Amino acid sequence: MASQSANLWVLLGLGIAGIVLMTRKLKRAVREDLGAFVRKLQLLPPPQPAPPKAPHPLTGLSFAASDVFDIEGYVTGFGHPDWEKTHEAAARTSTVVSTLVEGGATCVGITVVDELAFSINGQNKHYGTPTNPAVTARVPGGSCSGAAVSVAANLVDFSLGIDTIGGVRVPAAYCDIIGFRSSHGTISNMGVLPVSTSLDTVGWFAKDPSILRRVGHVLLQVPFAVQRNPRQMIIADDCFQLLKISVDRVVQVVVKATEKLYGRQILKHENLESYFNSKVPSLKASPAKKTNGDLKRSSIRDLADVAMFVQRHEFITNHEEWIHSANPVLDAVISKQLHNMPQTAEVDIENCRLIRNEMRSAINSLLKDDGILVIPTVADPPPKLGGKELQSEDYQSRAFSLLSIASVSGCCQVSVPVGFHDKCPVSVSLIARNGGDRFLLDTVNAMYATLQEQADIASKSKLTKNAVTREDSAEIAKEKGNQAFKEKQWQKAISFYTEAIKLSGNNATYYSNRAAAYLELGSFLQAEADSTKAISLDKKNIKAYLRRGTAREMLGYYKEAIEDFDHALVLEPTNKRASLSAERLRKLFL
Repeated sequence: MASQSANLWVLLGLGIAGIVLMTRKLKRAVREDLGAFVRKLQLLPPPQPAPPKAPHPLTGLSFAASDVFDIEGYVTGFGHPDWEKTHEAAARTSTVVSTLVEGGATCVGITVVDELAFSINGQNKHYGTPTNPAVTARVPGGSCSGAAVSVAANLVDFSLGIDTIGGVRVPAAYCDIIGFRSSHGTISNMGVLPVSTSLDTVGWFAKDPSILRRVGHVLLQVPFAVQRNPRQMIIADDCFQLLKISVDRVVQVVVKATEKLYGRQILKHENLESYFNSKVPSLKASPAKKTNGDLKRSSIRDLADVAMFVQRHEFITNHEEWIHSANPVLDAVISKQLHNMPQTAEVDIENCRLIRNEMRSAINSLLKDDGILVIPTVADPPPKLGGKELQSEDYQSRAFSLLSIASVSGCCQVSVPVGFHDKCPVSVSLIARNGGDRFLLDTVNAMYATLQEQADIASKSKLTKNAVTREDSAEIAKEKGNQAFKEKQWQKAISFYTEAIKLSGNNATYYSNRAAAYLELGSFLQAEADSTKAISLDKKNIKAYLRRGTAREMLGYYKEAIEDFDHALVLEPTNKRASLSAERLRKLFL
């Protein structure tokens, strides 16, 4: 009996241990994608074209799509299980997703959106709230929370979202990544569930500005053109007054970066409140003014109310039959907004159209073809999970006041991270006129590294100058560059390596590492110059010879490239890369 009892306890113990192990495995699986995905899948690109045709432009990149984009054979869930239960699987894949896959990218999954893609918080009671990798105790922002988290956590190279009144820009700001909202009407919405037809635009997230631009060029299908520099950077002073952190620090990051790249003469300051009052007269008769009867309210606040009025009206128009027939269990806030919507008069709808047209004309007049408007993306740091401020009228008002400028005017906007404040991400937004998408993508690609450099300088300005030596500071910058390189943020890596070189200019590793980043960007002349400098400082730097050899090969200097690979073999006879490269070049060109 004693033996049987002992065996029973052993079996029971093993069973409990097994349950614990399985529970840990399940928790680990959840943590790995931080709750970003609704489902995993794989849409593979077509085979590469035969030479001499160029490879697909997005070759080697992976992406995820928010749960508003149709994927053939899957039900588009719209962030709500009742929607998924009452709709059929998509008959075809959305135009945007198909274009990206045909461009060489691999789609690996569908990501969480807020319920009916209707909120900017990033919370979803049905599928869970994705974890914000930048600051885990706070919301990731919505509506495309999962898409932003998938990029911020390095699960994909880029991701797709839809931006109505901030659906891409807010989660980009909260998750410390780049988020681009395209101009209204420039990218096809075929196969995308509508929230508000006159406000919805396709957007995308990335960490690397060069990837952001590559994706944009494929989606916009823009022809080759010479890159233009901005001739005006207009800082909206009154918008920055909405910020809950130091205004001067954020503005100075933009000012210093602009001065360094383009000169101080292109900087201009503007009060948008006064500008809109003179250029958008229809705001004086907006539905918000009529509802609240407050003629002293700001025009920017009125824009927010117009945007939300249009969103609710068009959502009900698009989905009223489902809302009533399916009778879904909706989030309390969304339910209140949809079911308490007052009867909409045709005159109010027409006035909203006038406001949209006047806003687009006003922004076009302000920015023209080569101007950039600079505003905060959001006024507040990411709210805490379950925090009261999520439902605060002041929080919502500040957020939508900033977000509605591009939404109502139909302009393109990009949210760019510029460091942290009290351990929370900080961002600024650059806005270009409707149709200026390529110009804006080129501008953020050109400015990104310098903005990060100035943000880093600003964050360090509070530290004591003699707290660390220049050599220590250089090593810190190098390590940050290495981390950025691992994350494929080539421009950011270059910025950090440049900082290290400024602090300690006689270190061959810094030049060699920067050469590697330049190679990734296809900047072969800079890569060759940095490799040469590294070799002059350290004649035994094998990586510098390999990188210079690669740069020279790409520049067509085949004899010199072979010499570099041969020299690397002298230093390290077993180096396979050097051996294979030298042998290949000899067969082809000697």
